Amino acid sequence: MTAEVTKVYKEHISSARLIGKRYSDEHRNAAGSFADRWDEWSANGWFEEIGKLGALPESEGSSYGFMRMSGNQFEYWIGMLFPEHTEVPVGFDYADLAEGDVGICWLYGNRDNGELFGMEPHNACMAKIAEQGWILDDNPWFFERYHDIRFMTPDEQGNVLLDYGVYVK
Repeated sequence: MTAEVTKVYKEHISSARLIGKRYSDEHRNAAGSFADRWDEWSANGWFEEIGKLGALPESEGSSYGFMRMSGNQFEYWIGMLFPEHTEVPVGFDYADLAEGDVGICWLYGNRDNGELFGMEPHNACMAKIAEQGWILDDNPWFFERYHDIRFMTPDEQGNVLLDYGVYVK
């Protein structure tokens, strides 16, 4: 099975500070994913640690995987969103995100078999966003939003919803 796009909508995101850790292609596992980095976050309690800083209320306690190209370098960030100017704890990095509109796709599928991740679901989401007539921002941030309920609570088929988004003009 492949992930299915079940909903597409636009939302406005206020400026925020992404606090987490920045990774590059060399941090991928043998399968090409960042799953080992997410396991590291869980094992080290880093979400709980930074969660004490007071995440943005509108993020509803979600964790994020943010992606972008910085020059010729791919960046993958794991972290959470906080109000601007939140002090960054030692051992963590940050990126300040501008206020803007984002196109969101809900990707429906099994979180354990890999179908929610990679180029296939990315391309399906980008096609749905293009169908809406939305134009990607210049060198946009893409993100996976792991909503506390939609992603963490499987339905009767064992599937979840992953929010996949991109900044649009």
